[in-house]
Amino acid sequence: MSDPTPLPQREDEEASVGLCQGILFDLDGTLADTAPDLAAAVNKMRHERGLEMVPLEQLRPLASAGARGLLGGAFGIGPDHHDYASMRDEFLANYEADLCIETLLFPGISEILDDLDARGVRWGIVTNKVSRLTEPLVAQLGLDTRAGCVVSGDTTPHSKPHPAPLLHAAKELDLAPERIVYVGDDLRDIQAGFAAGMVTVAAAYGYCGNDIPPTQWHAKHVVKSTGELLNLLREIS
Repeated sequence: MSDPTPLPQREDEEASVGLCQGILFDLDGTLADTAPDLAAAVNKMRHERGLEMVPLEQLRPLASAGARGLLGGAFGIGPDHHDYASMRDEFLANYEADLCIETLLFPGISEILDDLDARGVRWGIVTNKVSRLTEPLVAQLGLDTRAGCVVSGDTTPHSKPHPAPLLHAAKELDLAPERIVYVGDDLRDIQAGFAAGMVTVAAAYGYCGNDIPPTQWHAKHVVKSTGELLNLLREIS
């Protein structure tokens, strides 16, 4: 499914505000700051080729796009390049070997998850990261026994912006999609949430590596900090 342009939220989403029963989060750039370890994986490739390191802050906005974003930022190549497949495998091997060295939950995320747990609000994770990376990372972050579901990029036949992963998560939580909030820091997250019929929240504190700013993604809500996210989720769930 190709990335469509941002779409306005449906008017019927108004009905779900205040009645949301579950929260789904993107992983990279929304729950966890994974950029340092992702950047280290691609910079290891540059080092082995005798190239200078790319500054973390230059690579950070690309982190939500995974291998495609990091290889594009570090080497200027895309999936159509003849070396892309082998370099993608090399990048993923580097990342898998040092998956959670500097990765941490964003400040304030632990408080949000504690609050949801205390109020009995079901929550889960939906990411485009493949399961062989998602599952150990979620475990190392201490979220594997707390999340109601963890859906990876290869859990369903399609990844975001297709709605399939979010609809799969809704079934896992046993909730109607329109009673779920999806929080993400990438345009694809909002597109997927919209297509799944969920209330969408753009995490503008995250990587947001798209040329279109979060305020123009047509998310139902935009939050600039995890503090704002905490307050919003308390209002609508």
